[in-house]
Amino acid sequence: MRIYADNAATTRMSRAALDAMIPCLEEQYGNPSSLYSLGQRAKEALELARQDVAAVIGASPKEITFTSGGSEADNQALRSAAALGKKAGKTHIISTAFEHHAILHTLAALEKEGFTVTLLPVHENGIVRVEDVEAALRDDTCLVSVMYANNEIGTVQPVRAIGALCRRRGVLFHTDAVQAVPHLRIDVEADNIDLLSASAHKFHGPKGVGFLYARKGVRLTSLIEGGAQERGKRAGTENVPGIVGMSAALKETAENLEAATARLLPLRDRLIAGLREIPHSALNGDEEKRLPGNVNFCFEGIEGESLLLLLDDRGICASSGSACTSGSLDPSHVLLAIGRVHDVAHGSLRLTLGEDATEAEVDYIIQNVKEVVAYLRGFSPVWRDLESGKTPHIL
Repeated sequence: MRIYADNAATTRMSRAALDAMIPCLEEQYGNPSSLYSLGQRAKEALELARQDVAAVIGASPKEITFTSGGSEADNQALRSAAALGKKAGKTHIISTAFEHHAILHTLAALEKEGFTVTLLPVHENGIVRVEDVEAALRDDTCLVSVMYANNEIGTVQPVRAIGALCRRRGVLFHTDAVQAVPHLRIDVEADNIDLLSASAHKFHGPKGVGFLYARKGVRLTSLIEGGAQERGKRAGTENVPGIVGMSAALKETAENLEAATARLLPLRDRLIAGLREIPHSALNGDEEKRLPGNVNFCFEGIEGESLLLLLDDRGICASSGSACTSGSLDPSHVLLAIGRVHDVAHGSLRLTLGEDATEAEVDYIIQNVKEVVAYLRGFSPVWRDLESGKTPHIL
């Protein structure tokens, strides 16, 4: 049996996305900036995709800029807000300690350029508190950036309330919604969002394409200089096939959102209940305020890398954190942010179910995780010390 349980890392492209892309590759292959009919047909496809993407999140088509993915959108959102803030004499930015590295690394770069950054704690349940955001706001705050849903532990943040607070205080609010868009109904107006980032390959679209929503009146700073594409906000010939594929995947995702959630929730809870039977294990993040397919556990006395490799031998694809940092030997910064100690954070497992997951697959995962954890603990000197009482158990 082969089970793909790493949908937070990437998803299989949908048939709808592939079918939408093929005409753009074979027939409507013109440059959308060209005046002849072949180019104009590509332009029409591009603008129809923009309309469809905007409609899903309750935006205007003119508020959508196509990017190469979530990381570029995050970078452009933060740098644009920072530039606007600097012009107004405001150089303080608020974010959280468990953001994606596309946010954290951009913030670190902005600090070197003279900005001050406050990273809020997220507490043990992995939820940002609105009162913490309010307490951190200053007269010189130009931006608050809080992810909609965490990419590792799946916790869903009080975005609407944070956005309302920022709106009252006249501060721009950005949310990295890369993990949220595939699973949650988003309305940028109701959620009080000024800037939002998304990536196609998280919702069954192609890799290498995403979008940035910027509310009307929020002037974007270009990261790529060149031609006048994307209303002068992102130079370079648009990836029409990728954009059209993203649009088709997003529309299909939105149409099936409630049905997919209804299928995933009981499977997620079944998986959580099964893994909880493993002694000295712990679910990471709030049990209820989390994405419908996300399960993230820590197991004492093992290394996450060994667990992943042995699960792969049994046909289970999973991860120990964000796919973007899977080459790092350091424990997850997300797990450290919610208070997991270094040794425990090393023994983490992230399982993210797809809409086509089944009870049989969930039961197979539970059985094999139990067996592999027991096997790894069987020859672990760390586990022997824990069991003998030489080292106290943490979980």
